[in-house]
Amino acid sequence: MSNFKNPVRFGLAGVALVALLTAPALAQSPVTVGGAPMYADKTITENAPNADNLTTLVAAVKAAGLAGTLDGEGPFTVFAPTNAAFEKLPAGTVETLLKPENEAQLKHILTYHVVPAKATSEAAMQMVKDDGGAHNVTTVSGDTLTLKMDGGKLIVIDESGNGAVVEQADVMQSNGVVHVIDTVLMPKM
Repeated sequence: MSNFKNPVRFGLAGVALVALLTAPALAQSPVTVGGAPMYADKTITENAPNADNLTTLVAAVKAAGLAGTLDGEGPFTVFAPTNAAFEKLPAGTVETLLKPENEAQLKHILTYHVVPAKATSEAAMQMVKDDGGAHNVTTVSGDTLTLKMDGGKLIVIDESGNGAVVEQADVMQSNGVVHVIDTVLMPKM
């Protein structure tokens, strides 16, 4: 009996065919950050400049000469502070850090937000759970961040004990993953 004569078989076959044809399109739809699509086949430095809420971070990365590094093969996990996160800093801090004479300090702060591995939020939360509630990670700057949980939210704690909440997790990039955070993390200088 053909599928055309049996409506149940035809209906199920049709649903399966539609699912097969649309699955790749659904799987490839990019997430948005700051109103801009973030494409998983592009690098962090190709995607980030398009996000309206990451313009301060992008300017800082350029001023520190790190764009080439974050365009590299990776893998990287980047905890990306939003513009609002930078606005929480004391008045004049960002302007001071962007001055050429402060490039080394700016580079230290920015590389403190990068882990030389690809860690999704699910993997990070599992590490926190496996380690009894807190998991330390070494950043590209050589300093330490501590990952914790607050309910279902991933929290990143800097060396001074200040916490950043991951507002948007798992923004996949070709060379890693970005987690958008609400606070600038500060290493001990």
